[in-house]
Amino acid sequence: MSDATNKKPTKDRLSGEDYQLLAAFRKTLREFLHFSEEAAVEAGVTPKQHQAMLLIRGTLGDQSVIIRDLAQHLHIKHQSAVGLFNRMEKADLILKEHDPVDRRRIFLRLTRRGERLLSGLSSAHKSELKRIGPTLDVILKKIRQAS
Repeated sequence: MSDATNKKPTKDRLSGEDYQLLAAFRKTLREFLHFSEEAAVEAGVTPKQHQAMLLIRGTLGDQSVIIRDLAQHLHIKHQSAVGLFNRMEKADLILKEHDPVDRRRIFLRLTRRGERLLSGLSSAHKSELKRIGPTLDVILKKIRQAS
């Protein structure tokens, strides 16, 4: 007995398995995001503060992060990014450094406290990704095969 929702998908139609895989993928991602949010709060920062620190630390080479980058990366308005920066500066997580060429531009840097906090959070996140990685690999492999 065949169910119409489990038939092979056509160009415009998804199979029942496609929906199951998408649901499983979304559930796994949501669980990781929940883990991330809880870990940040337990460390004494907000999830957005954690994301901001990760952006600043994760920017490589001679690139520097400015408030506009923070707003774009976090999908928030410029004024919200300024407020976030001010709260993080007050909490001794980040500091500002004026661009030597254009003093109006302000680069964002992590403080030693911010570095230590981020290091602990990042280690926990890496462990969690190692834990859920095999599940994501299986789901993604099945999604690629179903295409």
